[in-house]
Amino acid sequence: MTDLVQAKQINEHVLEVSLNRPEKLNALTKPMWKKLGSIFKDLKKNKTIRCVVIRGKGGKSFSPGNDIGEFEKTRSNSKLAKDYGVHLHGTLAAIQECPIPTVALIEGICVGGGLEIAACCDLRICGNSSTFGVPIKRLGLTMAPRELQALLQLVGRSVTMEILLEGRIFNSEEAYVKGLVNRVVPDQDVEKETYKTVERICDGAPLVARWHKKFAEELIVKTKISNKLNDLGYKCYNTEDFQIGYKSFLSKTKPKFKNK
Repeated sequence: MTDLVQAKQINEHVLEVSLNRPEKLNALTKPMWKKLGSIFKDLKKNKTIRCVVIRGKGGKSFSPGNDIGEFEKTRSNSKLAKDYGVHLHGTLAAIQECPIPTVALIEGICVGGGLEIAACCDLRICGNSSTFGVPIKRLGLTMAPRELQALLQLVGRSVTMEILLEGRIFNSEEAYVKGLVNRVVPDQDVEKETYKTVERICDGAPLVARWHKKFAEELIVKTKISNKLNDLGYKCYNTEDFQIGYKSFLSKTKPKFKNK
């Protein structure tokens, strides 16, 4: 069976991590979150790698987020969702806390959980046809506090609220203006331009890169997320609106929420 998340060493100093489910546009599953987290946790001890690239296989999509078809078994209520969240949040933290510089190579769709992964990286480079957004309001879902943190740090409260409250899918130009991506390049040049950036990172003193990451991490004022606030992020799974939202998504109909 093919690994749904692959780690390939490009050369002595560069590791490429790929979401490998192109037939589903790299939609994320629980095993994928676990594997991705495992890779990044192992990197904490690595002294050789100088840059990590994260991408989606297939060239059409970085990732559209979590596979909604998996919800019935893995996220149909708050208890299941909280267990899922342990792996999801642990993985996002492992990416964000990775001591090695990280670059998201974004082709095509970068939405929901895909955008959360990209937001945890140090740099993001996308193609001009890439699309972004977090349309979870249509599912009757919240973005849990630990998922929200990286996006808030990246673009601030106002832009984050716009993304969540409107739930729009928007283009690469708007993503650049919002500060979600560092660079927009022609679609055919995404890989080439990303690896030029990687080369520049690797040409620098590796300890200096790691120290700069450490300094930036320490200087960002982080609010400690209480257990009470974290638990509140899962209450939505026990609402009638969640059942309406995700079932409407699967049936491709417009949800009619009841505020219950």
